[in-house]
Amino acid sequence: MKYDYEATGEIFEWRGPAPFTFVAIDLQQSKEIKSRSAMFTYGWGVLYIHGVLGKTEFSTTLFPKEGVYHIPIKAAVKSSEGECHGVVHATHIPHTA
Repeated sequence: MKYDYEATGEIFEWRGPAPFTFVAIDLQQSKEIKSRSAMFTYGWGVLYIHGVLGKTEFSTTLFPKEGVYHIPIKAAVKSSEGECHGVVHATHIPHTA
């Protein structure tokens, strides 16, 4: 079974031991993903996903925080797409079981 979601949002930076960047999935889609997450999660609501940013495909995990899911955007993905901080991008998220 496959589910496709598209998240469009501003890439934001989350400071920690190393800077990480993310795109947040809107609340409505996050609720839909959560309702199906039991079929896909490997624990704590975290899901493996396949993403597309521009022309770059990548694998990562989707995880819940503060009521919505977040897509981590790896540094290698950002660098292959050029500087994209603060710009709106679409990410394609198929879930496969």
